[in-house]
Amino acid sequence: MDLGVRWKLHGDGRTPAPGAVVRPDERLSWPRTAGLGAQHVVAMFGASFVAPVLMGLDPNLAIMMSGVATIVFLLATRGRVPSYLGCSLSFVGVAAVIRADGGTSATVTGAVLVVGVALFLVGLAVQKFGARIIHAAMPPIVTGAVVMLIGFNLAPVTATTYWPQDQWTALLVMLFTGLAVVCLRGFWSRIAIFLGLVFGYGISWAFDRIFGRIHAADASGQVTDHWRLDLSGVGQADWIGLPAFHGPSFEWSAVLVALPVVIALVAENAGHVKAVGEMTGDNLDDKLGTAISADGVGSVLSTAVGGPPTTTYSENIGVMAATRVYSTAAYWAAACFALLFGLCPKFGAVVAAIPGGVLGGITVILYGMIGLLGAQIWLNAGVDLRNPLNLVPAAAGIIIGVGNVTMEFTDTFELSGIALGTLVVITGYHALRAFAPAHLKTQHPLLDEGTSSYDEAKS
Repeated sequence: MDLGVRWKLHGDGRTPAPGAVVRPDERLSWPRTAGLGAQHVVAMFGASFVAPVLMGLDPNLAIMMSGVATIVFLLATRGRVPSYLGCSLSFVGVAAVIRADGGTSATVTGAVLVVGVALFLVGLAVQKFGARIIHAAMPPIVTGAVVMLIGFNLAPVTATTYWPQDQWTALLVMLFTGLAVVCLRGFWSRIAIFLGLVFGYGISWAFDRIFGRIHAADASGQVTDHWRLDLSGVGQADWIGLPAFHGPSFEWSAVLVALPVVIALVAENAGHVKAVGEMTGDNLDDKLGTAISADGVGSVLSTAVGGPPTTTYSENIGVMAATRVYSTAAYWAAACFALLFGLCPKFGAVVAAIPGGVLGGITVILYGMIGLLGAQIWLNAGVDLRNPLNLVPAAAGIIIGVGNVTMEFTDTFELSGIALGTLVVITGYHALRAFAPAHLKTQHPLLDEGTSSYDEAKS
């Protein structure tokens, strides 16, 4: 069985010829391949350790399991879809909601594990029936609205948890990160979030030296005098050791909050596979379902041991576009580096010491960008918001999601925020469509431009 782990040497293994590309089944020399793998690790690093911190999970375990999930993905796709599976930011809002309702880390990972199973089943369905089933259930007005409400539902987390811990550091980090995203070019712009964190560390250290302790809320919400940057845990941590594992716990209320994220993950994977296919020149239509299922398996494996969910990373697509090296050997190298990082508790202690004010400045931009990706889906698909069939369900669902509106059905069961907003968007759209006059039902290709070709090959 061909698992995609054999690579032909490209040229002399050193530098590709001008205009040439290194294909997925090719590689450069092993030292250069290792260097490219390290570059992929740096590209995914910022978001991959921000995600578990924001979800309250172990960053060491997150990085380690991202390596495991990437290996699973490469094996499942037989090395045809070069991709890194980092920690998904789509679940940050879900984790915040679950914890606000009294949930633990086990509750968070249990809910997300169920989402991973659902994503796996969606992938199997796509393999059997084609992408048209995604298009029918989740047209772009639905997908965009769900992504938007997931992102904007996070706003209170920044406003009430992170920003008040150190408002001036948060403001400076926000400004620096915004400048980095806009003004930097190439590889540096893709790690702007990481650079913002480094800048925040430096500012927090400097403010501690200049102004002393800050009188403000700490991570627990209590107002105390404390150092902005407390690295005491770093000195106590070991250099080598296993991360902290824990099993999942399943609660229906938490599962219902998390399930809507499946929609965002399906759209994310579909766009990723299409982008990789366009860059490599390969027709990857037949791998869409496999990629979705493999992503689901990666999330299940990670959350089963206490890690965060995983997803394909656009940051690493950017690295491939810049280098024109699409070799899956580089991703194997990146996965191995990630496994090694996961075995260093001192690294996890450094991540855990990120000051709250720094996270406040980062999340102002990051959460907003997640939400606005929903608007980008609408723009790419040409969604007409003048059409009440699109406008009404999206407007209602987004307000419910952002405002965290709650519906109580019994004393022990309620729906709110993300879960209720998603339900309103999906059921509202399809119910209204069933009764709408014919002239309102004309719309552009479903999901997004990048996936329309998946059905052409099957028609």
